[in-house]
Amino acid sequence: MSAPHSLDELTRLIQSRYPGLSPQFQAGARYLIDHPTQVSTLSARKLAALAGVQPATLVRLAQHLGYAGWDALKAVFTQELHPPGAYAARALSLVHRPESEQASWQAAIHRQVLNLQALEPVNQAVMAQAVALLADAGRIVVAGFRSCYPAAFSLRYLCSLFRPDVHLLHNTGGTLSLDTHRLRPEDTVVLIGYAPYSREIIELAEALRRGDPADPAGPEASRGCRVLALCDSQLAPMALHADCVLTFSTQGHSFFPTTVAIQALVEMLAQQLLVRQGEPALAELGRTEALLHATGAYR
Repeated sequence: MSAPHSLDELTRLIQSRYPGLSPQFQAGARYLIDHPTQVSTLSARKLAALAGVQPATLVRLAQHLGYAGWDALKAVFTQELHPPGAYAARALSLVHRPESEQASWQAAIHRQVLNLQALEPVNQAVMAQAVALLADAGRIVVAGFRSCYPAAFSLRYLCSLFRPDVHLLHNTGGTLSLDTHRLRPEDTVVLIGYAPYSREIIELAEALRRGDPADPAGPEASRGCRVLALCDSQLAPMALHADCVLTFSTQGHSFFPTTVAIQALVEMLAQQLLVRQGEPALAELGRTEALLHATGAYR
């Protein structure tokens, strides 16, 4: 089998082989796929340092994927990507040091701006596919747990304003497995997560991949669902077998991963779905808004 000639082909190859790679190969592959603009501009030594592996690991990884060496693998990134803008070049790890309140504010805001700016170049090519998965779904089912729950709730809430068949999966009272049994092939399931990934989202992704043998309708029922993954990496557990993947950055200036970019991505997805569904969605939105006013939800 020849080595991939495009970045899309390379990403799919790494996704298919990722579970069987060594921990060092996994770390190197993940960094390359998550930072394609850096691959096209930085040296193997610098990339290896950022990925936390040895330079020789990247060379061996390239050969493992079918390339003659590192230069051949790097060429795949270079030929498809434009030089990164200033924001990408500045996307470096933050230095842990005491700083003034003003400096902290500036650094936090700057990091969020970078995260938001990065959403378009990594998702623009697949946004239409993601919206189509939602528009063509019999039902939209959204799942996000722990710190991802607010984004999942927001997507469900925004979409339900103009589409009544949007549901939220949760594990309140331990009902997640029961709700998973009721998924059907016409559903599109949106999985939201970032590292460290919650146990629930990984188990749900695995259940969708293999199907549920206990389902009275047979394992093909839930396995037939389309899956849209919103996550921090093309190599995240929920991304490996998803039909479409949208990514975001959680790098921030605090002790906890930032969720600002997730929320922005969710809002853009809901907006594009509304545009895609057109007049019927506008009519439903008008009815919903009128109901909210009539029932006193808005004052």
